[in-house]
Amino acid sequence: MLAHLRIARPVSSLVTAERMYCAAFELSVLGKFHDHQGFDGVMLGRAGVGYHFEFTYCRDHPIVPTPTAEDLLVFYLPDPTEWALACARAEASGLCRVPSLNPYWEVSGRTFEDGDGYRTVLQNTSAR
Repeated sequence: MLAHLRIARPVSSLVTAERMYCAAFELSVLGKFHDHQGFDGVMLGRAGVGYHFEFTYCRDHPIVPTPTAEDLLVFYLPDPTEWALACARAEASGLCRVPSLNPYWEVSGRTFEDGDGYRTVLQNTSAR
């Protein structure tokens, strides 16, 4: 089965999430919606990849994001130069570098956390 993957997450600020994720991961806005049954949202991604992110905000009953230290997005970047540039973009965008709970990710990667506590690992290896 070939499917497109959407990763949906509630956030405390759509503006912040859009700015941060576009800058950090070189994503573009694919679409937005406003007051769709009480929800606002933005979809971010890149043309030609099999995934995109949807960030939402509930106007009537804001959801407090509750990620754990092991809820991770992992990007595999085997080229050392590309990986270093991606890490620099992540830090420049406002993501904070944090130690990973799982020491495996520290060997060849760096873990970054956004203001809502969502974590992304930039791994300097090929996907396994």
